[in-house]
Amino acid sequence: MQQFPPRRIVCLTEETVETLYLLGEQDRIVGVSGYAVRPPRVRREKPRVSAFISADIPKILLLEPDLVLAFSDLQADIASDLIRAGVAVHVFNQRDVAGILAMIRTLGALVDATGRADQLATAYEERLASIASAPRLSPKPKVYFEEWDDPLISGIGWVSELIEVAGGEDVLPKLRFQKAAKDRIISPDAVRAAAPDVILASWCGKKVVPDKIRKRPGWNEIPAVRNDRIVEIKSALILQPGPAALTDGLDALVAALWPEPLPSS
Repeated sequence: MQQFPPRRIVCLTEETVETLYLLGEQDRIVGVSGYAVRPPRVRREKPRVSAFISADIPKILLLEPDLVLAFSDLQADIASDLIRAGVAVHVFNQRDVAGILAMIRTLGALVDATGRADQLATAYEERLASIASAPRLSPKPKVYFEEWDDPLISGIGWVSELIEVAGGEDVLPKLRFQKAAKDRIISPDAVRAAAPDVILASWCGKKVVPDKIRKRPGWNEIPAVRNDRIVEIKSALILQPGPAALTDGLDALVAALWPEPLPSS
C-alpha cells in the first residue's frame, strides 16, 4: 500500500541521498546507489542496490520500498522494471541549476518536509548570488570543462552555469542546452580554436590524467596547457546535479579559476 509520506525510500542516484540527509529525512532511506558518498556515513549506514544504469531489482524488491527515486532517461529501463513490479517510482530530470533547486523542493514535498526543503533551496540561491556578485579581476578566464576524454564530451548544463557563477566564461556555452552526452561530443580542434585559459576535467568514474591532455596533438598551443592550468574536479563534487555541485563543487570551481586571493571590495 502506498504511504504518505513514504517510509521506505530507495535512491538510485546520489543527489537525492544527500538531499534527504540534509533535510534530516535519512531514516526513510533503505537502499542507495553505489556512487552515494555524501555524507560519508551513508556508505556504512545504507545498503547499496544499484550502479548508475544497472540495478539489483530483486534486492530492491526485498527492501519493500514504497518509493524509488531515479534520474533521467538513463535509468528508464530500471524504472520500467520497478513499475511493472508494482513499485512507485519518481524520476527526476534536472539538468541545470534551476532544476537542482526544483528537485530539492519537490523531494521535500514528497517526504512532507516542504518548509525545510524551501529553506535549503533558498540558502543555496543566496549562496549562488553571493558568489556570482563577488569582485573579480578582468578579463574573465575562458574555461573548457571536460566530462569525458574519449570521445571528448563537454557542456553539461549545470556545470556550464556554475562556471559562470564562479566568474569564468564557458568557451562552449551552447552545449549546455544539449541534454544527451552524445550531443555534447566535440572535436579536439574545437577546443584548440576556443583557446581556453583553464581546462577543468572530471572524468566520470576514473582519475583525470593531465599528461594525456597535454600530449594531445596541437594542444600545447592552448593557453591552459602552456600555463599548466589543467585542474581535476572530483566527479562526486560536480557531476551529480544536487547539493554537492552547489557547494563543494562550486567552491572547487572558484579555487581553480581564482587561485590567487580575490581583490577586496
